[in-house]
Amino acid sequence: MFNTVALSLGSRYAFSRRSSISFISLVAIAGLALSVAVLIIVVSVVNGFERELRERVFGVLPHLSFIGREPLLGDVADLDALRALEGVDGVVPFVQGAGLAAVASDVAGVLITGIDPLVHGEVSALADYLLDNSELKAGEFSVFLGIGVVRELGVDIGDRVTLVLPSATVTPAGLFPRQKRFVLRGILQSQSDIDSRAAYIHITDAQKIFRLGGRIHGYQVKLQNLFAAAQIASRGLTALGAERVFARSWMSSYGNLYRAISMQKATMFVLLSFLVAVAAFNLVSTLVMIVDQRSGDIAILRTLGSNTATLVSAFVFLGMLLGALGISIGVLSGILIASALPDLYLWVTGMFSLDLMNQYFVNYLPVEILSDDIVGIVLTAMVLCLLSTLYPAWRAAGLHPAEVLAHE
Repeated sequence: MFNTVALSLGSRYAFSRRSSISFISLVAIAGLALSVAVLIIVVSVVNGFERELRERVFGVLPHLSFIGREPLLGDVADLDALRALEGVDGVVPFVQGAGLAAVASDVAGVLITGIDPLVHGEVSALADYLLDNSELKAGEFSVFLGIGVVRELGVDIGDRVTLVLPSATVTPAGLFPRQKRFVLRGILQSQSDIDSRAAYIHITDAQKIFRLGGRIHGYQVKLQNLFAAAQIASRGLTALGAERVFARSWMSSYGNLYRAISMQKATMFVLLSFLVAVAAFNLVSTLVMIVDQRSGDIAILRTLGSNTATLVSAFVFLGMLLGALGISIGVLSGILIASALPDLYLWVTGMFSLDLMNQYFVNYLPVEILSDDIVGIVLTAMVLCLLSTLYPAWRAAGLHPAEVLAHE
């Protein structure tokens, strides 16, 4: 009777131990999967912001501008000198100044930019973000406005918009701000902060309202490498003459933001890697419990001639197998969730009428999943899993068969 009770209690204890090990194993796998998925999602979102800043914002805005200290004549020799610089993809003249766009009592601040639509594509992808196929024509006094300005003024294609300059015109009745009525011919929708201030007009019309005659304010330049802006700016100043022009690159307006995004990506990767490390080291408790439960089997293997390398390899393989399962689930989940995030964001903002991105340079949630990041995350997680298997493997190899079997 006593033996039956003891056997029953022993069986229940063994089942309880196996259940505990299975539960802890599932927790370790789930924790590892969750941490890997979170790391993939966060890094992909940061990648998305970096891509949109690089392609969308810098696709419309010039990478580098040479601005005359006084209005320039727009000499062909200047264009040729800049185009001859190594690393320059395109050069176009421009006229630019701050102003107001007004319709009745509604007013919006804008940056008025005069462009030549025939060549502006050399430095900007402006045409890719216009909602229609209209063109600016000299003498028609037509304008392209950002969609943010359009909504603020409550206008649509074909409506008349008055552009007001800060300089004044002297008349017999007194001083009046210089202004001209334009027809809205196109709407810019880049889904970035450019939309809230952009006003593009033909360069000939801009020269008239700014009273420049045939002169221009400077040259816009597109670079092959964004990060070569400082070097090309220096060479451009030498070619044009620093006494005539000064340079302004994208670094002055968006450089800090770009560096912040890059730094944030590195910081988030490091911080969330600690989360992966915590989940990976949960494998330690699982493997230690397996060592304790299977100590008798380990002792028998040692008496049969198994060496330390065999035991260590077995537990390292078991730990890596559990880690690979968790990492695989995490990678798959992270990719699926990250891919669905933009649509999910649009649904949430539309359902609850939210504007969660109004403080950012884009007004939607960008995501970019890069294979290099996935590989880096997987390798980091696998290394952490490998490290977490070393102590349990060493513990199993250090068991003394005689002491273990004496208590079996």
